[in-house]
Amino acid sequence: MIKIILKIKDKGPAPYRKRKLSGSGFVILFAVTISSILLAIALGVANIAVKEVKFSTSAKDTNEAFLAADTGIEYALFHDKTPSEYAPAVGTAQTWNIVVAGAGGTSCAKVSITKDNTSPPNTTTLIISKGYNIGDVGTCDSANPDRIERELRISY
Repeated sequence: MIKIILKIKDKGPAPYRKRKLSGSGFVILFAVTISSILLAIALGVANIAVKEVKFSTSAKDTNEAFLAADTGIEYALFHDKTPSEYAPAVGTAQTWNIVVAGAGGTSCAKVSITKDNTSPPNTTTLIISKGYNIGDVGTCDSANPDRIERELRISY
């Protein structure tokens, strides 16, 4: 019988193999690129959504200001057609501040009515109503930068 004896030399740990540099870091570069594209799309959609919310709020505020001005005109017409202490005499002017019960009760109107008798017997009445979406209860003034004004004029 033949005996085979193998002698294995202990060479220590396996030698370090260098990696190929051609494909190194491709996956992370791809992931960062895809993430950047998705972030840009998300920010674009968010920007459009914010602009739409601002536009819808602006439309609501514009309606409140217009309706406040219309209410002021109606108030002045009512007091001008019916004899009352609010109706100004011919040749005079009168101004009122009216609080309109809009959304939250912050809408108001400044109304001025002027009666002119420069060409008798015709009397000309001019009513100017400035409606605001935001205003103080007594003075209809506000320093809010989001305040919107709408003006209506009637002459008869």
